[in-house]
Amino acid sequence: MTEQTWSQPITKIEPNKVAVRGYRIDELMGRVPFAHVVYLVLKGELPTEAQGRVMDAILVSSVDHGATPPSALAARTVASGGAPLTTGIAAGIMAINRYHGGAIEGCMRVLKEAVARKRERGQESLTAARELVAEYRAQKKRIPGYGHRFHTEDPRTVKLFAICEQEGVAGEYVEMGGAIRQAMKESLGRDLPMNVDGGIAAVLCELDFPPEMGNGIFAIARTVGLTAHVFDEITNQRPMRRISPTAQGYNGPEERELP
Repeated sequence: MTEQTWSQPITKIEPNKVAVRGYRIDELMGRVPFAHVVYLVLKGELPTEAQGRVMDAILVSSVDHGATPPSALAARTVASGGAPLTTGIAAGIMAINRYHGGAIEGCMRVLKEAVARKRERGQESLTAARELVAEYRAQKKRIPGYGHRFHTEDPRTVKLFAICEQEGVAGEYVEMGGAIRQAMKESLGRDLPMNVDGGIAAVLCELDFPPEMGNGIFAIARTVGLTAHVFDEITNQRPMRRISPTAQGYNGPEERELP
């Protein structure tokens, strides 16, 4: 039986050489920041300095959100049962879904729909947002990427948008994100801030990423936090313990300033 030939455009392997998207990995090492390489692998080209800084901000924004999100609880629970590090991390990744991290893809689709409508009809962003919010409410559909169980103003979104403005990356999608927030405030009578999932969604749209990649980018970032949580569970907690999602505290360093 002959082996069927197939190809892929991502990585080329030869004796003593590994190249990703045409760039040798050993030449990228020490010269190109990790966030830029993530952009390269996913998009096929190296980012501009502005795009790279924004990509770095996206990854840092989602690195962790404590021990209570579903992914951290799942990872710690599996590790508590005696599973190895990578199995615990995998359990956490599997918990990233529609309502946890998965809002990025959903919000990207909403933003793309709203901006497409705005362009087609020659509307202002707020006009298009009001129409979209009215339609979603009539259909009893939730717009993902807004509201947060802890934050009344997600500091990660605020900083992410500020970096986008500084780097000249903010455009129609960031604007539409704010317009939808305003339209929902008018319709619901309460202010639902854009959470970090929504903020990332808007910025990924500005960087022309497809919505289908949104959750994967969140998973890339959150894997760092999950690794730390699973390692702590394995090394510092007793096995087979009852892990409460609320009765937990923090015993790390006090808040400190960057040098």
